[in-house]
Amino acid sequence: MLIKLIRNALGTVVVFVDWVTRPKAMQRSPTEQSRVQSTMNGLSLYQFRACPFCVKTRRAIHTLGVDIELRDINKDTKYREELRQGAGKVKVPCLRIEENREVRWMYESNDIIEYLNQRASA
Repeated sequence: MLIKLIRNALGTVVVFVDWVTRPKAMQRSPTEQSRVQSTMNGLSLYQFRACPFCVKTRRAIHTLGVDIELRDINKDTKYREELRQGAGKVKVPCLRIEENREVRWMYESNDIIEYLNQRASA
């Protein structure tokens, strides 16, 4: 109980610091922005608000200036179950990648960020 309380308090601090220090999103021409955004189709991020690694991943998404569907596993049990069934374990952040009718799951914030950066620059 105490650990959960401490974890929630620290999570709130992490979210606040992220909000205060968040960098600006990349600026692109409308054509380039549309192209980059289209490379993000089929992606969704399973996460929750106060997870430090999720915050790190959301910051990278914000910096890229793209929209990716965020699925909060603490607010919607449907997303938690999708993560458990599809990826095999409930661990966040996890990126769901749907391409050519195939679904892949990617864990680890650094791997997700690297993947998104590569995809945006392709």
